[in-house]
Formats: sequence, C-alpha cells, structure tokens
Amino acid sequence: MDYFALRRERLIRQLAEEGVDALMVSNPVNVTYLTGFTGDSTVLLLCCDNLLLVSDSRYTDQLAEECPGLPVHIRSAKQKLPEAVVEALKGFGIRSVGFESSAVTVAEFELFGQLAPQLDWKGGADRVERLRMVKDASELAQIRTAIDVAERAFTAFRSLLHPEDTEKDLCDALEHYARRAGGSGTAFPPIVAVGERAALPHAPPTNRTVASGELLLVDWGVSAPLYKSDLTRVLINRNNATFNCTASATTAKLYEVYSVVLQAQEAALRTVRPGVSTSAIDAAARAVIAEAGYGEFFGHGLGHGFGLQIHEAPWLRPNSDTPVQPGMVFTLEPGIYLPGWGGVRIEDDVLVTPDGVERLTHLPRDWEAMLLHALGA
Repeated sequence: MDYFALRRERLIRQLAEEGVDALMVSNPVNVTYLTGFTGDSTVLLLCCDNLLLVSDSRYTDQLAEECPGLPVHIRSAKQKLPEAVVEALKGFGIRSVGFESSAVTVAEFELFGQLAPQLDWKGGADRVERLRMVKDASELAQIRTAIDVAERAFTAFRSLLHPEDTEKDLCDALEHYARRAGGSGTAFPPIVAVGERAALPHAPPTNRTVASGELLLVDWGVSAPLYKSDLTRVLINRNNATFNCTASATTAKLYEVYSVVLQAQEAALRTVRPGVSTSAIDAAARAVIAEAGYGEFFGHGLGHGFGLQIHEAPWLRPNSDTPVQPGMVFTLEPGIYLPGWGGVRIEDDVLVTPDGVERLTHLPRDWEAMLLHALGA
C-alpha cells in the first residue's frame, strides 16, 4: 500500500474544502510525511492534478531512491529555491497557493509575493499537522519499533549502572545503547537526573554521580529510524535508602510521591477513549495529584503527540480541547517536582483505539520494579 499517496490524497481533499488551488510544503518533516524524502532544501508542490518536488543536485540520487516515480525538478546552481518554486507554480496554471506559515519566514513570504504577485498566497499553520495527528498502519508499525528499541536500550542501561556513573556518562551511554539496540540514535538529548536534580523536569546533565542520591530519573526515547518514542522511569537506589517504607522518612516520602504519580497516570489511562477531549484526560491525572496535596508541583501538560517529531499534536493540557480519535498516539507523563528534594515522572506511550486505549510501552512501573537491587554489583 502506498501510504504516502493516501496522505497526499487526504491533503488534496482538505485543500478543496478550503478553496486553495495548490499547496507549497516547505517544512522538511511534512515533506517526509507526504513523500518519504528525508533530505532538506526541498519543496513539495501539490494540487489536485499536479505534483512536483523542487530540489537541487545534491539530492538527485536520494530523491530517486526514496521517492521513486515522483516528478522532480532539480534547479540549477544559479537559481535560488524560491525562484525555482515560483517558476514551477506558474506551470501549474493556478490562482491561489497555500503555504505553511509556521515554516516560511516573513522575508521569504515577501519574496514569494514579489516573484509571483499574480498569485494569492494563503498562509496556514497546521494543514499537514492535522493529518499527522492520526497515525496510519505504517506509522504505527514504526512507532512500535521505536518503542521496542528504546526499551531494549533501557534494559542495557539499567543492567550496566554503576555507583560512580555521572549524569553526563549515562546520557552518553543511552545514546550508545539506542544505536546498539537498532535505533538511528536517541530521539532527543536524554535526561538523567540524580536526587534533588530530578525536580528539574528538563535537567541538563552534570557530573553528579548515581551513588550520591536516592533516586535516578531517566527520560529517553529512540528514533528507529524516523519515528520516535518517549519514556520516563524513576529508579530507586537501594544502596542509599532503607526500603521499608515506614522505617525511613525520606523513603516513605519517595514512596508516597511515586504512588501518587502512578495513580495519576492510571486515572488518565482510564479516561482515554475516542471523543474524550485532551483537556479531560489531563484533568483526570491532575485531579489525583491535586487531591494528594501536590497540585502546585505539577506544572506541565500531561502529554503530547509524537511521531516524526518528538513533540507534535495533539497536546494534553488544561487549555487544549482536541477530541481524541482512534489512531492518535501520545504520551501520558504526570509528574511531581519538589524543589530541593527531587521529582518523580512516569511516562508511557499510548494509542487510542476504537474501543479505548492501548499502552504501547511495556516496561514495568510498579514500585518494586523500580528498585535497583544490585547497583554496582
């Protein structure tokens, strides 16, 4: 099945409803989504009866390899990309052309207007992105692969932890494990935070060692090769705590916070089903955290879509009312962040199904599974 052609057909129908004759796609991620081409400096021109990729000689062979059968115009070295695009559009015989206002600069927009003043240029921020929210079978297969690779990378990461490892060491190691497990690399710079540094949701890595804290927050994902995954787990260092949850005040607090975050994620999971708004899913998790007295320490949205990009629509947050649909894939990642103490975030990837939800990630989340029983052994 040609999924790229099906995506283009959906987009063309959308353009017809909008009253736009053609679309200029210049965001490289959207070009990839619609054609399979993975390079840059290439524009896709699309209308009901015409299609053209405008590129340059660096990509002649790559375009033939990744987009067999698609018409391509290779501009000369003397011709700038906007000039080649306008020249091609003139051959389309159209009056209006849509463009991606989130990908075209003001200077570029002004230049296109100067080069083709006869065309009506109509901006739009999310024509392709709306299509990308619902994943097709090809995308879901690639996302499942990216999750599998990420989980295998984490298994290696966890088994090879040593007390003297630093946050920086472990971020570097995750990149290595991701590639060894079959990925093209991590989907984003990994977050590894020890102890109280876990209170920073996006903590940059330092030379703080694993042995210096009771908890280790790990946020990572993999590209395999184009589609992403995104997970977070908190590991508990037995070497530094008494793991009778009533014997140690510090450990009791950690157990309490972890339990609240896990309950919040479970509440969100129970809420996910077609037609429910993204804000309602966020609210389900947020209510659990607020009821436990930690509402002010959960400051970010519950989750986000991912696919070709690690952050894309839909967005799960209080002010986002997108109805979820079967085929949407997003994270559920509630967290509690206590300055000077530490933080807990549990993140899993889920798929909306016709009947409800499927948790795509399989790593355990229960307290016992988080204990590092043999750190440094």
